Amino acid sequence: MAARTTILFFVLLWAFMRCVAVTAQPQQPNVLFIFADDLAFDSVGFMGNDRVETPNLDRLAKRGTVFTHAFNSGAWGGAVCVASRTMLMTGKQLWNARSTDLDQAVRDRQLWPQRMADAGYSTWFAGKWHVGDEKRVGQAWQHSRHVRPGMPNQTPARYERTFAPGQNDWSPTDTTLGGYWNGGRHWSEVLTDDCAVFFDELEKSGSNQPFFMMLAFNAPHDPRQAPAEFQQRYPCESIPLPGNFLPEYPHDFEANRIRDELLAPFPRTEYAIRVCRSEYYALITHMDAQVGHMLEALEKSGRANNTIVIFTADHGLACGQHGMMGKQNQYEHSVRVPWVIAGPGIPAGQRISDLVHLQDAMATALEIAGASRNESDGFDSLMPRIRGESGPARTTIFGSYTLSQRMARDEKFKLIRYPKTGLELLFDLESDPLEMHDVAADPRYASDVTRLASLLEQKMRESGDPLAKE
Repeated sequence: MAARTTILFFVLLWAFMRCVAVTAQPQQPNVLFIFADDLAFDSVGFMGNDRVETPNLDRLAKRGTVFTHAFNSGAWGGAVCVASRTMLMTGKQLWNARSTDLDQAVRDRQLWPQRMADAGYSTWFAGKWHVGDEKRVGQAWQHSRHVRPGMPNQTPARYERTFAPGQNDWSPTDTTLGGYWNGGRHWSEVLTDDCAVFFDELEKSGSNQPFFMMLAFNAPHDPRQAPAEFQQRYPCESIPLPGNFLPEYPHDFEANRIRDELLAPFPRTEYAIRVCRSEYYALITHMDAQVGHMLEALEKSGRANNTIVIFTADHGLACGQHGMMGKQNQYEHSVRVPWVIAGPGIPAGQRISDLVHLQDAMATALEIAGASRNESDGFDSLMPRIRGESGPARTTIFGSYTLSQRMARDEKFKLIRYPKTGLELLFDLESDPLEMHDVAADPRYASDVTRLASLLEQKMRESGDPLAKE
């Protein structure tokens, strides 16, 4: 009798301990990283766009901290997202990231998810990868679904559209044209489904291990296709032109005829830009709805109270500003992105105007995870700023595009240099936030040109820039 009682006691004790293990929250916060593609800083409500509807992102921003001046530091090729994501995964600045042997980095467990895993996290990935070979997803992440290429396929109809008013030679809601509709379900919705599957698998595992989950949208990259109910919210005649709209960019530079720039006619027409922006906004609003579903899935999982959510994008997009369509330039619309963090311990309603890199997300997450910093890390955790700690802040941000453009920006001025032609432009961002009036030749700004040029050249030398002067 005593033996049976003892056995029963231990069975009940084991059941109790397993129940505690399943239901207790982990000590380390979970990290949910939601990543957009081609999302300009000024294309969401919480960053001041009162035309586009982003209620879910706006709520996330309201309950968290927004970094209003987050930047991508450049690209070595036309696919800006490749460089941006390589920096994000390796933690290295532009030219060091370019020279990184990614296969060796995987073997050395240096990619972001591997460093989170080594800190005790289970790692989950779905969506756009675009950091070289897609096989690395399976090597770097423990769990993955629906790994997507750089962009949905294009169709001849998209490039051949005439943009003639009243002529429907392309419909973003036509599901027979492929693109986001490949496979029968919109890719952004598939990503939402993957998120739900991940949380189901976490629940079934019974694990108390913290998770690091990256959900990477292709949206709102072209071809900008959203379901009809979203596209109907944005009739093109209701879309205002950007304040810095130009029919053509006045300076000749390498990116003028790159693929992105062929998505609207030359010279740009007001009608074409309104159409393009209406499709851009519709896909953003559709993506925002998916973010809402993802956050609902997080709440239903019971893990929201111990989860830090970070939302940002790999770079911005012109979509008609300065006569451009793409991101292969150094203007604010293309180098600057929204950046939000929310969750336990993160102040609500806080807005910080420090100059930061979007790739600071990696260092921020590693600090949250309690992971150690590597000497080769080129980005900084934003947690000290979020906590309100004093200390040196980044006073200048730098940018590069191939060998054709360089940029230095502080809180007031921006210098853009075109090394191949010798052209330098200076913008007073306080009085001219749309960067429409070049003041480089104005004697009153000569010292600002000299100062920023000197800082740029110093940064180029320090960063291994191939254009750096000895």
